Amino acid sequence: MTAIKKQHTINHLDETEARWFAVRTRSKSEKFVQRMLEKKQVHAWVPLQKLLRRWGRVKRWVEQPLINCYVFVKIVKSEYISILETENVAGFVKFKQDLIAIPEAEMEILKRITLEDDLEVTVVPGYFAEGDPVEISKGNLLGLKGKVVKIEGKHKMLVELAHIGYSLLITVDTSFLQKIAPYST
Repeated sequence: MTAIKKQHTINHLDETEARWFAVRTRSKSEKFVQRMLEKKQVHAWVPLQKLLRRWGRVKRWVEQPLINCYVFVKIVKSEYISILETENVAGFVKFKQDLIAIPEAEMEILKRITLEDDLEVTVVPGYFAEGDPVEISKGNLLGLKGKVVKIEGKHKMLVELAHIGYSLLITVDTSFLQKIAPYST
């Protein structure tokens, strides 16, 4: 008889030592979530970058999140539930089922990047896997939601549209995609 290996989930939350974690937010609500968390005395940070935007003849400098739908929090275990109960918070960023703390060194790199005025940074979403729910966040297909059925190279994937039952092969730059919370069918 073979032994069944029980999968052990990892949780880096600590009772006394505050650690950095990434929190997913609803679209375009990063600054709002940061303010709400700070009202709860939670150390929250949204890395912002200054970009020159043009609307017709008008040019204006705007501050936009470096990573869409992310707020970083430095917390202890007792603050976890309070964060999940915050308006527009979609959940903690997990890897599989594991809640992994972000090393202080990586947070320092993010802080240094956002302090550099002349540095132009493009954030490319990390890893997409088959089955991931995604939404197109730029371009003519803005708002299209679906599920990754098959990945065919760096910029091409088969996406099944939600609710209509058809699959559509879309060639899309991965910077146009963002992972979303699973949708109900």
